[in-house]
Amino acid sequence: MMKANMLLADDDTEVLAALRAAFASEDYDVVIAKNGREAIERMRERRFDIALLDLHMPVKGGWEAFDRLTSINPLLQVIVITAQMDQYPRAAVAGVAALMEKPLDLPRLLRTIDILLCEPVEHRLSRLAGKHPITRYLRADM
Repeated sequence: MMKANMLLADDDTEVLAALRAAFASEDYDVVIAKNGREAIERMRERRFDIALLDLHMPVKGGWEAFDRLTSINPLLQVIVITAQMDQYPRAAVAGVAALMEKPLDLPRLLRTIDILLCEPVEHRLSRLAGKHPITRYLRADM
């Protein structure tokens, strides 16, 4: 039985292939998107429990895609993955569930996904409302 439906958006085909294989081996049903516009199209086609979203993508960037994805499904758990520094303040204000800096720490990422999938809806809503910002910050140097 699949753990969850996951949307994985990144323009780096090697990252997509590696993460897709890793998540599939953990029984996640993974759908990939190569840019922000594709991510939004996939979101309109089906329901996802969690999304991993790279910030630096062509066509539509990660922040624009984040806004659209969460307008379609406000309770979607989104983990932003990025090589860009200093994105945490924006992620926290936006209500991102977690921000992970590259290079990715796969075991830590998998633990974070498990935690987020079990997070009570009330916590998600308070994060989105900005009342209790609890964006997880997974820094590359930790």
